[in-house]
Order: sequence, then structure tokens, then C-alpha cells
Amino acid sequence: MRLLATLAALNLLVGIACGAFGAHALQASLTPALLAVWKTGVEYQLIHGLGLFAAAWLLAHTQARIFLIAGWLMQAGIVLFSGSLYALALSGIGKLGMVTPLGGIAFLVAWTLVAIGAWQKLPGIRK
Repeated sequence: MRLLATLAALNLLVGIACGAFGAHALQASLTPALLAVWKTGVEYQLIHGLGLFAAAWLLAHTQARIFLIAGWLMQAGIVLFSGSLYALALSGIGKLGMVTPLGGIAFLVAWTLVAIGAWQKLPGIRK
């Protein structure tokens, strides 16, 4: 729980730093297409940093292992998806984009697990 929450905060910190770096330092040196690739990496890192924090919170409140697995998949997705987009934008090596879908798959599986875990482990509305 603590590790996932810490990773979430660090991912958000890095995502904000990468966003600022892209807006200020890279804008003059990257093509508009590569800058858009960079921005997509930042956007997904920030969204899934929050998702990772949500998985940590759900794990802390339910002790359900499904949220631990979802959190680690989100972390893997951030590394694979955003990391490959950052590397692609900085290097211009298009083949790095072949890694990106693996991160996307990790994100999809993670959110599927969060949905299943929420349905199974969280209390419903009582009348």
C-alpha cells in the first residue's frame, strides 16, 4: 500500500516535471509531431499516476489483492507506455513505438481489475 502510494506520488511528480520540460525545453527542439508524442506520454503518466493512487487507496481500504495487481500493472503501463513515448520523442526512433501498445494493454488490464475489484469488494447501496 505504502509503496504503491509512494510510486503514485513520484509518477505524478515526474509527469508534471516532464510536462514542464516539454513545454519549455523541448518545444524549440522537437517537431510538432514529436512534441505531441511527448505530451501524450505526459498525459497518460498523469492519469495513471492518479489511477495508481486510487489502486493504493482501494488496497488500503479493502486488503483485496486485485488492487495490488492493478497498481503494479499501472506502474508497468506507465513505464512501457509513457517511457516508450518519451524515448521515441527524444530519439526519433520510430521502432520504440512498438513497446507503447504493451503499456496500453497493461493499462486496460489494470482498469479491468479495478472495475472487477470494486464490484466484488466494495459495499453496494443499501436501502
